[in-house]
Amino acid sequence: MILESLLAYLHIAAILTLVVFMTSLAALCRPLWFNADVVRRLKRVDQIYWGSWVAVLATGLARMVWGMKGFAWYAEQPLLWTKIVLFVVIGLLTLPTSRALASWRKTLAATGALPAAAQIDAARRWVMIAAHLFLLIPLAAVFLARGVGTV
Repeated sequence: MILESLLAYLHIAAILTLVVFMTSLAALCRPLWFNADVVRRLKRVDQIYWGSWVAVLATGLARMVWGMKGFAWYAEQPLLWTKIVLFVVIGLLTLPTSRALASWRKTLAATGALPAAAQIDAARRWVMIAAHLFLLIPLAAVFLARGVGTV
């Protein structure tokens, strides 16, 4: 029971970290507030976001393997696979923003130029789409935890 509790705690902590840094990405990608310091700060925010993304995936897999229900039970559950697919899609949706941030850092270092407002808005849009899609994962998790749609 202690292992199950620790696995759940680590998974929730990773999820909360992901949400905080996804929110930070969205908050900092606003043309009105954008400057060279924000470009530099976004590098670290993006790194922590991706680190937490990996941590959510790793702790979720750890719960599947070492959790009380076991891998065989989880592997059969359509809602679990729905959560995993949504999570991967969220990662894919935030890739354009990460690429843009890297490009902006290179441009800033080379020329001192900041991105255009339209580029900043586009990067934020990708993060916002991913953030809104993220809201479906807890819904699937609650249903799964309560046995709705389980096989």
